[in-house]
Amino acid sequence: LKFVIQEEGLSKLKNPVELRSILQSLQRAFGGLADLGLIDDYGLQISYVGPFDLEKKTYGDQEWFMKCAEKGSYVSDVFLGYRQVPHIIIAVRSAVHNRSFHILRAALDMKRFVEILSSLELSEKSEAFLCNRKGGLQTPSKFYHELPESTMLFIAGSENLRHSQVLEAKDKEGHSIVVGYASIENSPFILLLVNRSKEIMKGWYSIREKMNWFFGASVIAIVIVVVGVSTMMVNKIYEADEARLRAMERLENSNRLASIGRLAAGVAHEINNPLAVINENAGLIKDLFSLKEEYREDRRLMGLVDDVLDSVERCGEVTKQLLGFARHFEPKIEPIRMEKVIEEVLSFHRKEAWYRNIEIRVDIPQDFPVICSDHGKLQQIFLNLVNNSFEAMSDGGHFDIVAENKGEGFVTIQVRDDGSGISEEDQQRIFEPFFTMKGSKGGTGLGLFITYGLVRELHGDISVQSKVGEGTIFTITLPTRMERETQDESAAC
Repeated sequence: LKFVIQEEGLSKLKNPVELRSILQSLQRAFGGLADLGLIDDYGLQISYVGPFDLEKKTYGDQEWFMKCAEKGSYVSDVFLGYRQVPHIIIAVRSAVHNRSFHILRAALDMKRFVEILSSLELSEKSEAFLCNRKGGLQTPSKFYHELPESTMLFIAGSENLRHSQVLEAKDKEGHSIVVGYASIENSPFILLLVNRSKEIMKGWYSIREKMNWFFGASVIAIVIVVVGVSTMMVNKIYEADEARLRAMERLENSNRLASIGRLAAGVAHEINNPLAVINENAGLIKDLFSLKEEYREDRRLMGLVDDVLDSVERCGEVTKQLLGFARHFEPKIEPIRMEKVIEEVLSFHRKEAWYRNIEIRVDIPQDFPVICSDHGKLQQIFLNLVNNSFEAMSDGGHFDIVAENKGEGFVTIQVRDDGSGISEEDQQRIFEPFFTMKGSKGGTGLGLFITYGLVRELHGDISVQSKVGEGTIFTITLPTRMERETQDESAAC
């Protein structure tokens, strides 16, 4: 109440709506508050919320009002007052300005006190109740409302009630009882606990048994928690070690692939030099042959020269593709046309497909969006999947790549083949490191593992559908936009 009268301000407290909101908050927090009223320095209740018609009531001649005005706060005994219902008054005074003040008064319902006292776990014929400092009962008592007058007078006359005190007496039936009592701080009440002497130890035994149960349950709970936390920590450490090993394996493979890319770039550069010489010399021979009629009319000879020039051009395209593949090993987020990446990857397999009579079909819609991703990683993903599909297919098979715009910032690319397929059991392990279905054919079991990791690095997902003898479908889902991370900033492509 002190906090409310200091912080809420008189304007709020005078408003019945605001005052009702404060009362409801106090009831939810503490319970037992029957009503709330604001009283001016003349004792007139100027604002009231509660079940009684007490607004405009005057308390200027009431003892509690005068004591609260003098001391700043007051807690009353149980009394009836205007409402004719047993209740307790708690009142606090606001700061005094020019001899003017207000008092915030709350009434506590005695039912709440009775409920609290009744909730105490007491033995049969034991009871707890309140009395005031004059020895008068403040809450009802079922068994001991007629305690010996000498006992009540002794309690009322005790000077030091701060700490609990105990005395022995006789009840109205002549039974020996033990009365424990202590003052409730900042109130006019004394709490009494009365018990028959023979039942005192019975209560102690009950408490001791409960304490033993509590101690045993606590020990069991602690052991369970320690074992559980230890197990969890060991599992976390094991998972961390596994993740570290996988990261090291991926790093090693990435370094190996980067080395292969650099080697391919070096080989391509070295091949380009003699190709240039062959191209120039072949062109010169063709020009010289063209000057002489006898050679110009020789179609077989001119056809051989043209074959040399076509082969040089084809070798140049291959080395150009190798250089492009090698350059994309460095991570770089950029706009990418999916049909271009697919064509770059398939260019390495066109010849094999022609030899093995494998039909390649690519279905990429014309309105397929340009996505922001890593060109090199996409090349490696599709290269691994195409390699696996070609190895799984027999001659004369069918291979499809189908792209689709899913909307909401995602696209899917399906790589399909009609090869040998994958069993359901193997599908559960297909992306695990070192798991291979090639057996003695020399597979390392890292291709799809690396592919899975690359897809996840591109913030995408990959799944597999397959039936043995019918073929396999790998579905890759990728975001159309991927953030590029640098040391200083994070910018979108």
